[in-house]
Amino acid sequence: MSLKITSSEDQRIAEALKLVEDVERIEFKLTVRDTERASAIEALDLDVLEAELRQVVFFDTPDLRLNRAGLVVRARRTRKGGDTTVKVRPVIVHTLPGKLRRSRNFSVELDAMPGTLVTSGSLTEQIGNDDVKDVLRGKRPIRKLFRSKQRSFYDEHAPRALELNTLVPFGPINVARMKFVPRKFKGREIAAELWFYPDGSRLLEISTKCAADDAFQVLTECRALLARHGISREGPQETKTRKALDYFSKLYARAS
Repeated sequence: MSLKITSSEDQRIAEALKLVEDVERIEFKLTVRDTERASAIEALDLDVLEAELRQVVFFDTPDLRLNRAGLVVRARRTRKGGDTTVKVRPVIVHTLPGKLRRSRNFSVELDAMPGTLVTSGSLTEQIGNDDVKDVLRGKRPIRKLFRSKQRSFYDEHAPRALELNTLVPFGPINVARMKFVPRKFKGREIAAELWFYPDGSRLLEISTKCAADDAFQVLTECRALLARHGISREGPQETKTRKALDYFSKLYARAS
């Protein structure tokens, strides 16, 4: 792999790639500051009417025991159907069973945000949209949303005796997802997700994925794209997952 190191951020990514085996792709992410969200939407010419609408539900305990253990359990509803994911982060790839690593439903990614790098392993399966609705209505146990391989993956990484059915749903959260290919971006697709939280707050995340070998070329293009549109890479980064977990955890705390 040819690496062009131009900054401390590049150096951290290079070191991470040397330490992590079998990373299939890198996802570069940026949370746009609240004060710049409207201008970023206008600058990137994002049209919500062209967006794919989604609903996202996370599952955890009210005190976020799964999150503290590095585990994310999620279900989504989309126009194309639903899916469920069990994600572990950080993950040590070489310690995972070979059968799991070879599964077409398992992926390893390096998530890169300004100031943060984390490797994750995700096992995703397709389900029906109505299955997720039934769980939210209390008509279906949470465990039934997940396939046997996902349940085994969960059991291996979850805190002891924390069964899937003892978790509580955090959501649903409505999401508008838009994709576009900017000029001068060499045909690479950018995703923008606008998350609408139940308290009326919103979060805009811009992201793109690439193979590990293309990491620094894509990162350079991303920096140029953001600079061209006046979108800052400075300031604190709040992930959409963490914001959702914090919101619902506080909601449960107030209700108890």
